[in-house]
Amino acid sequence: MLMRTDPFRELDRLTQQFFGPDGTMARPSAMPLDAWRDGETFIVEFDLPGIERDAIDLDVERNVVTVKAERRPRDENTEMLAAERPRGVFSRQLVLGENLDTAHIEASYDNGVLTLRIPVAERAKPRKISINGTSEKRAIDA
Repeated sequence: MLMRTDPFRELDRLTQQFFGPDGTMARPSAMPLDAWRDGETFIVEFDLPGIERDAIDLDVERNVVTVKAERRPRDENTEMLAAERPRGVFSRQLVLGENLDTAHIEASYDNGVLTLRIPVAERAKPRKISINGTSEKRAIDA
């Protein structure tokens, strides 16, 4: 269902999150997720606490789902006493298997959790195939 095609790209992404694009130390800015199959639906949940719904962008191209979210900076006049939550733009890509129907993805956002519901494609579901013969017809599971 969920495939990672380039382990080095993932390593580069993690390195940039940890060290930052300029090589200096930065706090990790992960977008943790859970993914599972529930019957005929593949479900993915992303934790995005403190991010407004209009700051989330969801794109699908072929079988790649891209989630971008932005935790906007505080007003520059704010005197911060602690700043441990990363701010800025976060992005994550999922490469989905061909057996999922990306044309019918449903997305919802509630309590800081973005939930994607991706149905299993009709072509990937089990079906009966009739066997024609001269004496009798039989059906088998495909």
